[in-house]
Amino acid sequence: MSDTSATAPRNLLAVNEALSIPRSELDVRVSRSSGAGGQHVNKTSSRVEIFWNVLGSRALTDEQRARLREKLASRLTTEGSIRVVASDMRSQGRNRELAEERLADLVRRALIIPRKRRATKPTRAAKEARLDSKKRHSTKKRDRRDTPLD
Repeated sequence: MSDTSATAPRNLLAVNEALSIPRSELDVRVSRSSGAGGQHVNKTSSRVEIFWNVLGSRALTDEQRARLREKLASRLTTEGSIRVVASDMRSQGRNRELAEERLADLVRRALIIPRKRRATKPTRAAKEARLDSKKRHSTKKRDRRDTPLD
């Protein structure tokens, strides 16, 4: 698990320092997994799906909810839930941990606000270097041309 979740109580899923999701808000469903695993796959429910309702969560501020709604619009269901699935491992417990980690990572990345880009101008030296490069290039091209014979 991530280092932020090590300090969170067992009933909370730590996303970052400012946000922890109560596990009571997570809807966990298990089903049979597909793929390799032989007989084990056919008789155990190791695939884990976690649903978290972003729109109805009490853990989020209005700004966080709006940001998640915007950034995760393609991942939200019609009810406003995010769905995360894990079926990588043979163990249901490990798949649940993986699904929770994926949910926390997804929410953490969506909540990051990128820094605004500050517009800059090229320096005088950069402009001169660009023009010099263009002149050298055009001279090289001109020198390759056939010169007409008089």
